[in-house]
Amino acid sequence: MSTADAARRDWRERIHQASGQAVAAAEPSLRAPAGLRAVPGVGHVTLTWEPVPEAIGYLVHRDGVAVSQPDVDVAAVPACRYVDTGHGAASYTVAAIASMETAGPVSEAVSAAPLAGGPAAVSVRVDAAAVTRDLPRPWRYMIGSEHLSYLLSKDETGGRPIGEELTEALRLVRAEFGVETVRAHAIFGDDLGVYKEVDGQAVYDFGKVDEVYDTIMALGLRPIVELGYMPRDLAADPSRTVFGYEAIVSPPKDFEAWSDLVRALVEHLVDRYGIQELIENWAFEVWNEANLAVFWTGTPEEYFLLYDVSAAAVKNVHPSLRVGGPASAANGWVEELLAHVAESGAELDFVSTHTYGNAPLDWRPALARYGRPDTPVWWTEWGPTPTHFHGIGDGPFGATFLLHGMKSAAGRLAAVSHWVASDHFEELGRPPRLFHGGFGLLTVGNLRKPRFHALTLATRLGDAELATVVEGDAGGVEVWAARHADGRVGVLAWNGTLNQAQADGAPELSRAVSLTVAGLDGDYTLTHHRVDEWHSNIGAVWRAMGGGDWPLEHQWDKLRSDNTLDELTPATVVTAAGGAVTVDFNLPMPGVSFVELTPR
Repeated sequence: MSTADAARRDWRERIHQASGQAVAAAEPSLRAPAGLRAVPGVGHVTLTWEPVPEAIGYLVHRDGVAVSQPDVDVAAVPACRYVDTGHGAASYTVAAIASMETAGPVSEAVSAAPLAGGPAAVSVRVDAAAVTRDLPRPWRYMIGSEHLSYLLSKDETGGRPIGEELTEALRLVRAEFGVETVRAHAIFGDDLGVYKEVDGQAVYDFGKVDEVYDTIMALGLRPIVELGYMPRDLAADPSRTVFGYEAIVSPPKDFEAWSDLVRALVEHLVDRYGIQELIENWAFEVWNEANLAVFWTGTPEEYFLLYDVSAAAVKNVHPSLRVGGPASAANGWVEELLAHVAESGAELDFVSTHTYGNAPLDWRPALARYGRPDTPVWWTEWGPTPTHFHGIGDGPFGATFLLHGMKSAAGRLAAVSHWVASDHFEELGRPPRLFHGGFGLLTVGNLRKPRFHALTLATRLGDAELATVVEGDAGGVEVWAARHADGRVGVLAWNGTLNQAQADGAPELSRAVSLTVAGLDGDYTLTHHRVDEWHSNIGAVWRAMGGGDWPLEHQWDKLRSDNTLDELTPATVVTAAGGAVTVDFNLPMPGVSFVELTPR
């Protein structure tokens, strides 16, 4: 059995196992959500309800069963609206949750069934003169990447150079999206040779760490230093590993020696890059997903001890350096860590957790209960799927999912880190073919997937968010609009669903959109870019070329030339009659449109 095959089998066996039951924190009592309404539309039912103040999210139930997807790790949604697609008549209830362990009572039930027909009509009105706030950009602070020693790799995947292309992928997300930091695993991995014991004495060597971080710095990025995994000579049980590269997930045999290692790394980084640089631009996160047995073979109590000694080691170098956690899977251990540090006194400068397949939950009520209303929340991993080689994110479904999550997070989360930048990735084996269901925004070869294009369009929005009204049978249609200082107005509209069974499209969910932008004056150049099955979708281009595992050299040339952000219609000049411009278009599901008006 190959190393990759063994890693995949181990992953499948342990990925759903908890590493232990952390001591539950005291939780508030929750009331049932009031005002549940179920409004039928063509191909869907839209549920809305009143907020519950202590809730971090809500569980929607269809016919008495919580709505979930087989590839989604947290079923709860953060807001008081849910669009149910792809199902018939049903009875619905909703319950609030205050943590991942406890749900409140369910609401009164309501029943509804989707309507037939279509395409349904949606009216969108944007007021270019009504600024609501500065546009939040939750994607800008952080991006995820494969373990950073991969930047030093001279190997190839699919005939493409790994280290060179991963470096270029990180350069692209920095240049095109303004991403500021990168978060990755295994800076203490033995492939970087950080820690050895010689005659019973610890010996540190940060030479290869310097190579990695110098590369990151040269790109204009800064690292979020995930403190893990365990060096072999420091592990209590070095046989306990994860991934094809055999990252050791054991607790340390000596917590004091671990503390010394963390402090030595931070001191070295300060010496190399300067204390002000680290205070302003770096941060330290303690471990990765310790609430899962596949990533932590110790107990919850041992993780919290690891957190305390790690945080103390970082702060011992300088009290203004930032440290946080629990970097947990599926929103786990957040409440438990908050309760723990309230008792232990350990510093906690940010809260970090992960989720896949849904919009991030809203942990602000929990932070407020612990007297931490201003502590930032970082989703240090987030994406359409937690499953390697799944495929759900390679097409336009991934684009609408990304925009839904980012808009949901805007203004309430400090960072949503897409996992990951590049398909150069080897946790459970390197990519077997060009389109293999990789996590990356970019393929091997750095072709832009629809998710990349979606983030490009979101980045094109101006800094002044604009008031927007969506009426009619909206279903999964969402809109985000903003104005630039030079008068350009961009309107980003997308049509999506969380129902992965409809990822390849559902004609009944297509919508006829009438977009009116008011508050204008004079002539404008109108451009309309589109991401859907037929536009800005490099996977469809590859399939039309015959597909297969890896392109030949001339096929790479064709793919690169066709890897464009496509216009739905040629640019036209329009006049703001009566101070407004109206544009009508059909928006498939899944599909994204970006209409931009530039003053002439």
